[in-house]
Amino acid sequence: MAQEIPLPEHPRPDFHRPLWQNLNGEWAFQFDSLDVGLTERWERVGGFADDKKEFSSTITVPFPWGSALSKQEDLADIGWYKRSIQVDESWKGKRIFLVIGASDWETTVWIGGQQVGQHRGGYVPFSVELTEHINFGESQRLVIRVDDKRRAFTLYGKQGYGNARGIWQTVYLEARGTQFVEAVHISPNIDKGVAKVKALLPEMAQDTLRFECSISTPEGDIQQEGIILPNKTEGHTTMSIPSPRLWTLDDPYLYEAKVILNDDTVNTYFGMRKVSVVNLPGTDYPYVALNDEPIYLQLTLDQSYHPEGYYTFPSDDFMKAEIARTKSIGLNGIRPHIKVEIPRKLYWADKLGLLVMADVPNSWGEPEPVQQAEWEYTMREMIKRDYNHASIFSWVMFNETWGLFTAEEKERTYLAETQDWVASMYYLAKSLDPTRLVEDNSICCGRGHTETDLNSFHYYLPGWSWQDRLQEIVDSTYSGSGYQFESGYSQGKQPLFNSECGNVWGYEGSTGDVDWSFDYHWMINVFRTFPKVGGWLYTEHHDVINEWNGYWRFDRTEKFTGLAELVPGMSLQDFHSDVYLSTGNEMGRTVEGGTELAVPLFLSVMSSEDFGSQLSLHSQLVFMDEAGNTTVTPLPSGSVDYQPWMQKELAEVAIQVPNQNGLGILQLYTLSAEGDTLHRNFYYMEVISEETFSGGSIISQPAAAFSAANWSKKQWEVLDGKKVNGAGKGYFEYQFSLENTKAKEAYLVLEAGAKELFVKDQEAYEGVDFMLGGRVAASSNPNAYPMTDETLFPSEIAVYINGEKADQLILPDDPADHRGILSWHHQLRDRKLREAGSYGYLVKVPVPEAQLEASLREGSLTLRIETVGEGGIAIYGKSFGRYPIDPSLVCKD
Repeated sequence: MAQEIPLPEHPRPDFHRPLWQNLNGEWAFQFDSLDVGLTERWERVGGFADDKKEFSSTITVPFPWGSALSKQEDLADIGWYKRSIQVDESWKGKRIFLVIGASDWETTVWIGGQQVGQHRGGYVPFSVELTEHINFGESQRLVIRVDDKRRAFTLYGKQGYGNARGIWQTVYLEARGTQFVEAVHISPNIDKGVAKVKALLPEMAQDTLRFECSISTPEGDIQQEGIILPNKTEGHTTMSIPSPRLWTLDDPYLYEAKVILNDDTVNTYFGMRKVSVVNLPGTDYPYVALNDEPIYLQLTLDQSYHPEGYYTFPSDDFMKAEIARTKSIGLNGIRPHIKVEIPRKLYWADKLGLLVMADVPNSWGEPEPVQQAEWEYTMREMIKRDYNHASIFSWVMFNETWGLFTAEEKERTYLAETQDWVASMYYLAKSLDPTRLVEDNSICCGRGHTETDLNSFHYYLPGWSWQDRLQEIVDSTYSGSGYQFESGYSQGKQPLFNSECGNVWGYEGSTGDVDWSFDYHWMINVFRTFPKVGGWLYTEHHDVINEWNGYWRFDRTEKFTGLAELVPGMSLQDFHSDVYLSTGNEMGRTVEGGTELAVPLFLSVMSSEDFGSQLSLHSQLVFMDEAGNTTVTPLPSGSVDYQPWMQKELAEVAIQVPNQNGLGILQLYTLSAEGDTLHRNFYYMEVISEETFSGGSIISQPAAAFSAANWSKKQWEVLDGKKVNGAGKGYFEYQFSLENTKAKEAYLVLEAGAKELFVKDQEAYEGVDFMLGGRVAASSNPNAYPMTDETLFPSEIAVYINGEKADQLILPDDPADHRGILSWHHQLRDRKLREAGSYGYLVKVPVPEAQLEASLREGSLTLRIETVGEGGIAIYGKSFGRYPIDPSLVCKD
């Protein structure tokens, strides 16, 4: 039975030949920690007369050594691979090549003990010709040595998340023609309805060569001939595409194409689409455009890592799912971060309709000639390989000036000559690919742009900081402005784009694992009121080693925002809606009961779609009082005249605030003329009132006013007692005075959650630089409070009244997400977080009649909340958590 191999699909749907053989799977393997393999001629090991030794281990190709999927630990900088190959007799007459998708860094190849090729670089494909050494139909020994010693000039990128050591993309054999095409680039022109086809050769043509291009269209195949002249390495032909079907995000149609040069056949594909810059209709704001229609960029930084495969994903289905899950929450693009992305993942972006910003990886050394040469080679080969991917709309040359600083005395300086070199690389990239945007440097930390097609910038901020920052950016950006540019360079018609944002690095020492969704909501609310900024890119798609702010966990399991429990039907897609009703720079506020509250509204439409002549605005106020009772009050509906692309400040919504203590959620719905819900949002209000509880009497104790407590592991409070925690086995006890109280019935109400003892609550990680990725637990950061996800931490508790058990229940988890509104609302604005977003569950326990009568006679009632075994309990006060209540006894006459 044939071996089942990983990633069996052809690795290049964008460039493949009919005859190929996948070499993924188990290879013999040997580390060379002393670097003696070349001297000892390890390339001759196994299958030869002068064998010295066999390789002692195995590795699963194409996973980098050190990754779990490779089944090989990371024990050295040099590794040797070996396996047998057999080329079928039917390949005779062809030229035979070994192709390696990517191998980091110096890769040397032998067949039958003869060296046949070497390559240096860690991200791009290369091939080695084997033709003269192939014995067709016979088993032959293939040996590969990879030297991955750290070198300051190589493009290491962010491999701290897991090193891409050795071979990390598919290895395969390929049969090519005697004269063959090295690359095919197809440039669509939707304005003229044509596609320009360029065939590239590996070396200059000796004679005139003719190639044929065939494109499959819905109307049938079309063919046309192209010519490559002597002493040229490329030839062109322009083909008319009848009634072109455009590649869009909603209809990502791909044209199949084939190029034949004598006995060499290459299959590829392309999309008829145009990337450009146009003004947002009705404004002079430049926007990135697809097919001449502006796109409000809503992207995510995709570290593109897998916890078990690092740079390499376990299957094609996983890569497809990565693209699908990104689209599922309403995003329109990704930025695979400083990694030349795997072609099959780009294929799924092409196939499913998702935009891609493509980063060139960075070095951590200085911009010396050897580093610049390494970078330029990778950039050229990256564009050559990925030219036909319709999803790629921009090339990002550098990130945050990494690899561009020169040490001068004790300072690092971005020298003027380096800036000029970066500008020259912008022009080089534009010459290699004039069909896309090119970004010189995705800037951060005081550095600026040179020549660029995008005025991008990075900011990581708490939600409350975005208004001032975006106001500064839009006020300072105009044609000729030097804001965010290096000296001698200036703003032209480049779109403004926040190419990294979020809260992860917006807090002192980073957030750690925290509910990212609340700050995110605030951020998006503000962004949509500044349409001069043409979009944003959130950090990030999934958690990685030192950043836990992904939409998904590192293993791609779910996180939960809790939005639908605040507004039915609300989800992440509402944050990414083309139609967005924003409340601006306020998510909510503390207000006085009985007053009138004016809530600002801004309508942002980033679509050409016709939703009718008017949009309907519906709202209702959901109010919970201090006793845990909820009322729903519909508010008058409104309407607004609609037109595509409108950006408009609307009349405020006036709310009569209930005159009682509690928490109100103003639910906001935007509907089309047909009644379809286009967008959901909300605004909250913490209501403080001097009016007494109207439903009887309520006797409350602040969360920290317990009369007794005992915990086996730890007991502590948050923000001056707004919340109290007990970890392990133990209890909290509260006394309620009933003097002069009359009641026929009563119930106890409180907000309680399970309480996990996080790492940060056990020990301090002094001196850990979380920015650099200390491999510590997700809850180690002082700001952390892990976001609600699929892993639960339940705690079983018993409720005692005057020493008698009244109830036993399970607190399902120790969660933190959007539902912890009050925990977010009362955070101090000092760039530190204190259990932000954490909340509990509403616990209501009726007081038995006999217990109530006894308590009234004695003038007091004792409440004890105790764990059943280990678990821990958090008690929330009225100003923290989800509910506006203190531990309370509610009495009814």
